[in-house]
Amino acid sequence: MSKRDYYEILGVDKNADEATLKKAFRKLAMKYHPDRNPDDNTAEDKFKEVKEAYDMLSDPQKRQAYDQYGHAAADQMGGFGGGGGGFGGGGFSDVFGDIFNDMFGGRGGGGQQAQRGADLRYDMEVTLEQAVFGTEEKIRIPVTANCDTCSGSGAKPGTKPETCSDCKGHGQVHMQQGIFTVQQACPSCRGTGQRIKNPCTSCRGQGRVRKQKTLSVKIPAGVDDGDRVRLSGEGEAGGMGGPSGDLYVQIYVKKHAVFKREGNDLYCEVPITFTCASLGGEIVVPTLSGEVKLKIPTETQSGKLFRLRNKGVKSVRSGSVGDLLCRVMVETPIKLSTEQQKLLRQFQESLDNDDVSHSPKSRSWFDNVKRFFQGSH
Repeated sequence: MSKRDYYEILGVDKNADEATLKKAFRKLAMKYHPDRNPDDNTAEDKFKEVKEAYDMLSDPQKRQAYDQYGHAAADQMGGFGGGGGGFGGGGFSDVFGDIFNDMFGGRGGGGQQAQRGADLRYDMEVTLEQAVFGTEEKIRIPVTANCDTCSGSGAKPGTKPETCSDCKGHGQVHMQQGIFTVQQACPSCRGTGQRIKNPCTSCRGQGRVRKQKTLSVKIPAGVDDGDRVRLSGEGEAGGMGGPSGDLYVQIYVKKHAVFKREGNDLYCEVPITFTCASLGGEIVVPTLSGEVKLKIPTETQSGKLFRLRNKGVKSVRSGSVGDLLCRVMVETPIKLSTEQQKLLRQFQESLDNDDVSHSPKSRSWFDNVKRFFQGSH
């Protein structure tokens, strides 16, 4: 028996509560466990010392006697665990079970638990119109599903799995780990607690098979690039009777020839003639729901943005509707005839000879350039 102070061994003060004692013991027990220190001959002695200290201090009656009489009380109780026996005592066995779980992945009794199936992802490409107005598409995906022949049992029809004789149906067997006996999944039945004597020929006893599944996917109106649609229970089949996972359909929106989407707004560029930009007029612009007329005021400059209210996308979340923003771009005429070029030069000369400034942006820009070069000298 160790003669060191038990509180000192665990690294706690004398007022430490039960939770503090348990935490300190677990930390030290994990640190000094012999199986974790195969090359340290002193580890087993340190482990026993820690166990001795916790065994004394975790029992209220033993702790009270130790606080009053010290190691003399421990000697009277028979040392290492007293009348409770080496691994006895409710508190000690509880915390020791936690340590086994941490170190060896023990389950603490019973067969293997039901396991939820894995989630799946499917990438779906849709057009902008489908994303804006919604659509319903059929997809085929490879999944692991319960075998139809044996209904997922893995046993040949007319038979059923038998209780594993090695673990008696518990799914766990005892295994020696150093100086301790711990539990692990039964290798004969792989922790299921059952053995299949006559396996199903369709799934070879696995209870699950790979197959193609056709699903109908409803894409709600207003979804955007990167959104996901969840189909509950359409993922991989679960194990040991567990629930199936989910299928997540990842939305990718194709690039559109006319429109670009930003949030719930749509953007497009609309070419207009030099004459329309100068004199004004009315043009037809497209929207996803049809054509609309847009009035172009006189003296419209290239790049001007016009907003058409509520001609954008209806949000899938809030229900609010975005706008359509049209940016007009003045198009320079090409392939002019000789007569057209002559008329255009005459028109330019008339502008140059006029006292009125017809190109305020050009004049302002050239004035700024002139001041820049003057200031640089």
